[in-house]
Amino acid sequence: QVQLVESGGGLVQPGGSLRLSCAASGSIFTIRARGWFRQAPGKERELVAAITGDDVTTYAASVEGRFTISRANAKNTYLQMNSLKPEDTALYYCTAGLRVPKDYWGQGTQVTVSS
Repeated sequence: QVQLVESGGGLVQPGGSLRLSCAASGSIFTIRARGWFRQAPGKERELVAAITGDDVTTYAASVEGRFTISRANAKNTYLQMNSLKPEDTALYYCTAGLRVPKDYWGQGTQVTVSS
């Protein structure tokens, strides 16, 4: 089993930045792909960004050029979010898996973009 813990969410004004962090523990040798999903009230959960074991990244069209996913090591993954918009407001989940980052999920961290 793998445990994922997110941190770094909060309230930010439009145009501001936040950096989300995700720390993995447990059987981390079983995961290679990491990702971030989000879910806004009344909307379906969506993939925001993902990174493979070979560091190939994928982004949702709505965040391309504003968000950056990265990993420091096998345990820690980050999501740098710049030029935030009110529509980025959501509960953000850190995820992980062997090939697709959907096997394990964190509890989520709230991001609110509002003036």
